[in-house]
Formats: sequence, structure tokens, C-alpha cells
Amino acid sequence: MAGDVLDGVTSDPVTMGWMVGAPPPPEKRILAARADHMRFPMIRWSYSNMRSFCPTIRVAASGAGTSFPRALRDDLGAVRFTPLGGGADMAFEDALLEAFTDGILVLHKGQVVFERWFGVTGPETRHIAFSVTKSFVGTLVQMLVGEGRIDLSATVDSVIPELAPSGFGSATIGQVLDMTTALDFSEDYANPNSGIGAYSAALGLTPRPASYTGPHNLWDYLTTVPRAGKHGEGFVYRTPNTDVLAWIITRVTGQPLHEVLTKRLWHPLGMLGDADLMVDEAGSPFAGGGLNLRLEDLARFGEALRLGGAGVIAEADVERIRTGGDPDRFHKLAYPLLGGWSYGSQWWHSGDNHGAFSARGIHGQTLWIDPVAEMVIARFASHPTAANGANDPHSLPAWRALADALNP
Repeated sequence: MAGDVLDGVTSDPVTMGWMVGAPPPPEKRILAARADHMRFPMIRWSYSNMRSFCPTIRVAASGAGTSFPRALRDDLGAVRFTPLGGGADMAFEDALLEAFTDGILVLHKGQVVFERWFGVTGPETRHIAFSVTKSFVGTLVQMLVGEGRIDLSATVDSVIPELAPSGFGSATIGQVLDMTTALDFSEDYANPNSGIGAYSAALGLTPRPASYTGPHNLWDYLTTVPRAGKHGEGFVYRTPNTDVLAWIITRVTGQPLHEVLTKRLWHPLGMLGDADLMVDEAGSPFAGGGLNLRLEDLARFGEALRLGGAGVIAEADVERIRTGGDPDRFHKLAYPLLGGWSYGSQWWHSGDNHGAFSARGIHGQTLWIDPVAEMVIARFASHPTAANGANDPHSLPAWRALADALNP
């Protein structure tokens, strides 16, 4: 299919026949050795099967969880909206294909009112959530803040002395949490020589070149990130901040991140299934984006936040999360479609009159929480463009149109 432009229909992984057969024919194999699992259109299969390509560790469910009740509505797919930036109105059902959706659940007042699955993704699939993982980590940090075990005004090096020589060492934990650290690090997904490229090499997400001499795990990599400027002056999105938070969580609790997720969230929230957290060759967790979980469990996490913690996360901790960051420190030029937004506690905050906030991951991973509309949306996707600016023109107005339809 060289030269073909694939859309949300023609790129369907079932239609394309990826990894079918025993063994699959060579032209239909997705190989980690070639980094196929991170290239479109193969990602439409691989993002639902990341354990086939990367090492993971288990975040365990208790086995006591129950599914959300279903009250499916046949009118929501026809809800119409105007894309950001203009263009013809479109139906929500059509927007799912524009976003290369793999699965979506819409909750209203704790019931599933809309549900769709595409390709190889289904209710039991552990799909990669990418940077949605950050919001789980930020929530754990706020829980530990509420218990007095983390002081957001303390410097990172007071908890992790190993990071004293790095750009993180002199930052406060609060600055790391809100990503207002000043670092020499670029999150340019299209540039393999950017900071995120070096970060991915340390993780081993894709094969390293034979000439590679850099760090072979994330925690070693973090010690090499230099400072550039003054901490606290502005929000700049940089994934390694979250790995620093995970290191702090482990140092404070004495437990690895996957065990903290299990004991603090998976068991008490009654998640339906185990999750898989990607790790590097030294066992360091990919806290910035390595969680693979069921879509309904992602929705359950969002519903707990909507309900003020659901008795699992303290209401005061949830309130600190919902407060958001400082809109004046938000990088407006980098996010032209996100006017009035802020970033805080590893969550994105819309600043709208519904107080909607979200967890966002590359290629379209989304957890959208609208407290006023009593609505939670969880979506997995495999959009060919990593940055969410590619799907925001359709997704953001769609979320609000759904909220209005559910609360006329």
C-alpha cells in the first residue's frame, strides 16, 4: 500500500490483516526489531498488544470488580458539532473515525450510555494509554501530599539525592508535578534527535542503534537532563518530570510504582482487570506513558475523580487536582487550540464553565471528566499523528456537544 493515504476505515487492523496466521506471512508481521510497533498503520494493531513488543510488569486487580451498568442511548452517535477552526458540522459517530478511535465509553451519572469498539480492540484489551499514565501518577502524588508524606515545597534532591547534579535537583516537587521545571529537553515527537528521542532510547521503546552509548534505563537517563533557565516560570510539557515523580513515590513509600498503583487504586477502586506497566531493562517503570489497561478501568478512574474520590481518594486530594494550574503560565503558543487552559498535578484543565479536566496521551488517548454534566469519556485511539493537536479540532467540541446532549 505504498503511497496510499489510509483513513480510519481503510487502516482498520482487521481489514489489513496484521499478525494473522500461524505464522503470519512476512508482509503482515509487526516486528519490534524494526520498530514496527511505533509506526502507522501498524500501531492500529500494536497499541492493543504492547506486551508483544515491550517488557511489562503487572498492576493487579482484586477480581472483585463489577462492570458499570449499561443504559445505551441510540441518539448520541447523531449528536452534531462544528469542528474547531470551522468547517462543516459533523456527527459524533463520524468523528470517531476522524480520531482513528479504537474504543470509546461515555458515562453519564455512572452508567455507560455510549460504547463503541473498532479493529482488534475490545472490552478486555489492555491498550496503551501513553501519557494518560501521568495523571495516575499525579493523583498518587496528591494522595501522598494529603497524608503528609510528600512536601511539594521540598526540592527534588532532598528526596532523591542522585538527581542533585541534574536539572531536576534544584526544582521543587511541586514544580515537577505541574511541569514548570526549566530543563534542556525537547518533546518533539517528530525529531528522533530531540530529548524525547534520547529518552525513548534509554527506555528501549524501539531498538537502539549499534553506536548507542547512552543510558540503558530511565533513572540513569534522568540524572543526565540539564537545567536551562529558572524553575517555576512557565509550563512546558516534558515527560521525564513524571518519571521523577515515580522515583519519589517509590522512595517515599518503599514500594515500586506498580505495587503502589495496585494497593492504592486498582484494588480499592475495584478495577475489572489487571493492567500492564511497561518497564525498561533495569525494571524502571515507564511512568510517563507505559500503562496498558482496560478502557472500562480507565473510565472507572475518571468516575472516581468525578465523584470526589469515591471514598478511595480523599476529597481534599481531588480538590487540589481539580484546582488546576496557573493559566498565565500555560504555553499558549504551543497549544493554540487550548485557550484558557492550564496544567496542574499532571492533569489538563480546560478552564471552561463546566470545570472539565482531562488526562491526555499521544495518538488520541483520552480521559475527559465533566463534573457539571456528570459525564466521563474514556477513549483509546491510534491516530497517525502523535500530538493531540491533530485530533483536538474534532474531539474537544464533540465532548462538549455530548455534555449538552446529556444535560439539555
